[in-house]
Amino acid sequence: MFYKVVVKDHIRVSPNYFDKDIEEAIATEARNKFTGFISKELGIVIDVMDVREVGDGILIPGDGAPYYESIFELLVFEPENQEILSGKIKDIADFGAFLTMGPIDGMVHIGQTMNDFVTYSKEKVLTGKESNRTLHVGDKCVAKIIAISYKDPQNPKFGLTMRGEGLGKEDWIEPDLSGEPKVVKGKKKAE
Repeated sequence: MFYKVVVKDHIRVSPNYFDKDIEEAIATEARNKFTGFISKELGIVIDVMDVREVGDGILIPGDGAPYYESIFELLVFEPENQEILSGKIKDIADFGAFLTMGPIDGMVHIGQTMNDFVTYSKEKVLTGKESNRTLHVGDKCVAKIIAISYKDPQNPKFGLTMRGEGLGKEDWIEPDLSGEPKVVKGKKKAE
């Protein structure tokens, strides 16, 4: 889920930005400091949305840059269990697929890629035995978060599933939801 979060922090403004408007300089420096920052409490910082307030600058001896106490708004992504996200397959291995979903990557175990027995080929393709459905690197998919681990706070792990109604490769979703018959080894399967 995406959230807007208000943060108060001291932002160091490099002398490189002395020619800019102070709010613009603080926004730039705050982006450099926070974009991509990950924490269990905050989530993943996507961007600095707005600088709301700038206090007086202070100088620290030995540092040629001022620090401004600032209040600004961050756009953060805080993934939640059972949340459904769109993504693109980044890589495929014999144990599953890696899905990139904007600022994060997740892993779909081979048994969670589709409602079928799945095989892996050396060409990095996952194929359903009965359905003949295939997953390739670059395919657009919809997945649900089923596990989140912040064991390594700088690199959280996300377990995903693409089994279930409205999930899977984008090409599969509409036929599944419309009740269209599925092709099984060249024959249409009555549902």
